[in-house]
Amino acid sequence: MNKKVKQEIKTEETDTKELTINSLESLGPYILEQDNAKNFVYVSDVPQLCKDEPCMLGVDEAGRGPVLGPMVYGIAFCPLSKKDILKQLGFADSKQLTEEKRDQIFDEMNRKDYAVEALGWAVEAISPNVISMNMLRRTKHSLNEVSMDSAIGLINAAIEAGVNIAEVYVDTVGPPEKYQAKLKAIFPKFKITVAKKADSTYPIVSAASIAAKVTRDHALKVWKFRERPNEEENSFGSGYPGDPTTKQFLGEIDLVFGFPRLVRFSWSTASNALEKKAYDMEFEEEPDAKASQKATYGSERLSKYFSASKNENRKRHEYFRDRCLEHVAEI
Repeated sequence: MNKKVKQEIKTEETDTKELTINSLESLGPYILEQDNAKNFVYVSDVPQLCKDEPCMLGVDEAGRGPVLGPMVYGIAFCPLSKKDILKQLGFADSKQLTEEKRDQIFDEMNRKDYAVEALGWAVEAISPNVISMNMLRRTKHSLNEVSMDSAIGLINAAIEAGVNIAEVYVDTVGPPEKYQAKLKAIFPKFKITVAKKADSTYPIVSAASIAAKVTRDHALKVWKFRERPNEEENSFGSGYPGDPTTKQFLGEIDLVFGFPRLVRFSWSTASNALEKKAYDMEFEEEPDAKASQKATYGSERLSKYFSASKNENRKRHEYFRDRCLEHVAEI
């Protein structure tokens, strides 16, 4: 059964490509076509059984901690009556499986007839560039908020695709009570369970975990460097700060431009490396405030009338003076 992209551009950070993933072999080429500076969402075809019967839906992520590469959120869904399929495919916590085993399960869930007739999935790959910009912008958007937005967005994508959701199971690293209360407020009709280590407790969450983990693994394998066109494939390791290969990669800093977009430059591991090696940047001071009030052709700027010098003693408006009105701090 073919898989089609059913995605909508929700922000300028999301890119859309009409391609399909119907096996492990087709995953890499699909990812390679995406802009790795932006997020992308992929939603599989929804089996008819998932529209006709009440379904369970699992949510999990991969790549939350690494300093390199995207964080990927995944969901998986299947009818409550087809729980045995999850056991038959061998779903378990993706972190406890070898990479080869994860790839094998992912391939089978997209190829085997009994799987594609009852199981669907979706992922959102959140670019390291987007993660860093969210965490460093003036109004900061934390990684927890980015994660929650992605999970909610994928659940909504499944609803829009016609999945008949009855139960939702979510793996979390934070306090499950607060997360569960928020999801329950957004999706009041669903039975919602948020728990730590849910990927090792609920097979449907394990399925979501494998979709997310395999997508992230292959996103790193096919990563294209705009900044370093001659970079060798996977010269950066796993992306975790403790990996010697990753440490070596982070030591190769462009002294002016810093790291390529693969690096989450908001991570302390990356920012500390920049502070030690990269050049300090100095920016010219803004021109004198009063001088900036003058337009180039000699007239005054309109903005002058909405700002005042801190040292200027302004008189109170005549309306208040004529009526002998004063500020009162205490009555």
